[in-house]
Amino acid sequence: MKNPEIVFKFCPQCGSKSIAIRGSRSVYCPECDFLYYFNAAAAVAAVITSERGMLLTVRAHDPQKGALDLPGGFVEPGETAEESLRREIREELGIELKEARYFASFPNTYLYHGITYTTLDFAFHCTTDQIDHIRPADDVESCVFVEFDRMEYSKIGFDSIRNIIRTFIIGAGIK
Repeated sequence: MKNPEIVFKFCPQCGSKSIAIRGSRSVYCPECDFLYYFNAAAAVAAVITSERGMLLTVRAHDPQKGALDLPGGFVEPGETAEESLRREIREELGIELKEARYFASFPNTYLYHGITYTTLDFAFHCTTDQIDHIRPADDVESCVFVEFDRMEYSKIGFDSIRNIIRTFIIGAGIK
């Protein structure tokens, strides 16, 4: 596992070896004055509920292949969080959201190809009238509805997603 600052061996702008690591926040090249910050990537997660419970997905790929997750993903450049959420739900579940209300955010780390990225995951409580039309695709192997009082947090792949689900369940007065 490597943090991004360890990966930078040469300046991406001038190729100099005199790149300086500035903690875990940035790298700097004194040769050409290049400065790169390691900012958190924005991600979105949908808490979709129905009378059957909360919709969880099973991850089709690493990181955390086979673990439970919430549907969602990374925000693309130029998208709002809401646009990203709707796009990700179409891609992963093949449905449209009726409503999406922001309710919390949590920091996370995302280990991908040996590099640890930081993310900030924005959670939305979502409704849809297309629950029976869900078709897992893209990064989703399958979907399952879990009753709130039967949530197995140890099977959820990411800390931020566990925190989102706990916060939602506690906020709803369920636990």
